[in-house]
Amino acid sequence: MILVLAGTSDARELALLIKENGYDLLATVVTENAAKSLEEAGLTVQVGRLTADDITSLIRERGFRAVVDASHPYAEEASKNAMAGAQAADVPYIRYERENAESPRHEKIIFAEDYKHAAEIAAEKRGVIMLTTGSKTLKIFADRLLGLPETTLVARMLPRIDNMEKCEELGIEQKNIVAMQGPFSKELNKALYAHYGVTLMITKESGKVGAFDEKVEAALEMGIETIVIARPKIDYGTKFSDFAGVVGQLKQLLPLV
Repeated sequence: MILVLAGTSDARELALLIKENGYDLLATVVTENAAKSLEEAGLTVQVGRLTADDITSLIRERGFRAVVDASHPYAEEASKNAMAGAQAADVPYIRYERENAESPRHEKIIFAEDYKHAAEIAAEKRGVIMLTTGSKTLKIFADRLLGLPETTLVARMLPRIDNMEKCEELGIEQKNIVAMQGPFSKELNKALYAHYGVTLMITKESGKVGAFDEKVEAALEMGIETIVIARPKIDYGTKFSDFAGVVGQLKQLLPLV
């Protein structure tokens, strides 16, 4: 049995490939929506956030022989918990992370070290700011940007009830919420930027699967400044950016009889 941290579209494809290669697995996700996608593909799924201790206990109770961490590139806490849980249970940890999109060098692109740094840069720029980094770190930007003169924060996120509740708690007006599920085409990005009169866009280096190129190219073609937040710097140990590498490592460590 393999424990797979999933939730993204490419993680789903990787989990299916692992299963096709003869390994039983359990995929863990955070949301019911992600679970539905995996279950429809015939995968066994567990929903809920897991601490390092949770992962250790799960490995020991269910007899998992390896952990494949295919969580989102910015799910730093999930990856650290997976590494710690695997180490405590003394099973191999394998990281899959989609390739970084090649961020273009452009006068309109500003690179930020983390979310807080991005919020500070945005506070200096002001204007109409579209945040495309999801709801998890929304508070960092809301605390820094809401209430600033000549500044409007437009939050783009998944259309989930908890996200709308978070926006209400933070004071983000309904008219400044874009509740849609991507990926978005370049044309749709342009339409949204134009509709809100965006002057600054904030994004993450989420890779091609995360439609990073479409967001950035649309912004640059419209002359919109863009803040790109760098990926967390984590030493994963065994890491692959392709499915074949992960499956090959599993076959090497856990050969099937």
